[in-house]
Amino acid sequence: MASVPSLLVLLCLLASPRGLGALVAPPRSASFVRAPPPFSRSTMLFKKKKASGGGGGGFGSKAAAPPKTAAAKPKPKPKPKIKENGLAEMMRQAKMSTFRYTGGIRPGKQSPTREVPETVQEGALAGKAIAFPTYAADGKPKNPPAALPWVIEVKTPEEIVLMRAAGRAARQVLDAAGRCVQVGVTTDEIDAVAHREALVRGCYPSPLNYHGFPKSCCTSVNEIICHGIPDDRPLQDGDIVNVDITVYLDGYHGDCSEMFVVGETLDPVHRRLIQATYDCWVESLNFVRPGRAYKDIGGVIEDRVVRDGFTSVKNFCGHGIGSVFHTSPNILHFKNNEPNGVMAPGHTFTIEPMICERGARSVTWPDAWTAATVDGGRTAQFEHTLLVTEDGVVPLTGKIPGESPVQFWEEESDVHQGLWLGTGAQAPWSS
Repeated sequence: MASVPSLLVLLCLLASPRGLGALVAPPRSASFVRAPPPFSRSTMLFKKKKASGGGGGGFGSKAAAPPKTAAAKPKPKPKPKIKENGLAEMMRQAKMSTFRYTGGIRPGKQSPTREVPETVQEGALAGKAIAFPTYAADGKPKNPPAALPWVIEVKTPEEIVLMRAAGRAARQVLDAAGRCVQVGVTTDEIDAVAHREALVRGCYPSPLNYHGFPKSCCTSVNEIICHGIPDDRPLQDGDIVNVDITVYLDGYHGDCSEMFVVGETLDPVHRRLIQATYDCWVESLNFVRPGRAYKDIGGVIEDRVVRDGFTSVKNFCGHGIGSVFHTSPNILHFKNNEPNGVMAPGHTFTIEPMICERGARSVTWPDAWTAATVDGGRTAQFEHTLLVTEDGVVPLTGKIPGESPVQFWEEESDVHQGLWLGTGAQAPWSS
């Protein structure tokens, strides 16, 4: 996501013909955008709203009004336009066939883009209108101009209620998708489950057509760092896969991801990788509280993973989130000195470190989305949407006691054993 390297750069920008306008280029974030060099690191595609932002768009002191839902006589929404035909597609296919892949994963065949109806078609919410994000039809987010990276939106109590609902829905969809992970299941089948589970809860699957992304979730297997596109490749015993879910409910996004092990065979190194990723992530979650600098999250993560013998990806980052998919603050998962703001009650953002068993350099496939490690080493990642409270932090996408599965990394963690539900007095689903 966007970042400002130094006062010198700021002064140079002020002296340039564009002035401060040079600072408002939208940053990228791990959920769906690639991170450029120092002045704009990012993760990738989706996010945000009200106060100012940098990761995916900024805003003023008032929150942008949520997109209009269908009225009594809704007008048909145009189907997502995803570029898949013509000369550009032929060139892409040619590149895919000659590309030098770095690990064992290869792109499979993608199923047709799934559609989103105007209203919920089944279940207890049948007939409820589904809110569509601004990019649903043409793939282009219509966000307010991005502000300075340290200007961060403070959610109102009413917005927090809506974000809690979106976060809970995202968690339920992720749990449902995770239950599908087993030998022989394709990632496209996982995407189908994620799509249906989002719709039945009245949600739009946020990744779908975000800057043209063709699917409803991301499935990143083995050496794929992030933004893996679901396809017809069957999962194999010993694979590790990150399932990344974001949903858009009543005008707000909820974003989370988790690791899953396929089958019964897991290499000891990969087991340590997942455990180290989870532990450094939870240490960074525990660090969050009002008054602390966002830039310091990266040091907490990097210190832990280096001690454990792994590396942290620098090309992608966490991000602010709300009515806009990606916005300020940018959350870098390595030591940095970027002026990305100070934590305050009402801030909502993601922490989503991507940790590698060997080198952390990445290469992007010709599909312009899939990011893989250059050396073919495996990676792991976890993610929550977080809310800063008066006395700590709570995960809006936290696991649901009695419903969500407890994995080995939660049982064996030396940072926090069991479900991590925050450090503040508020429970994840309290109002």
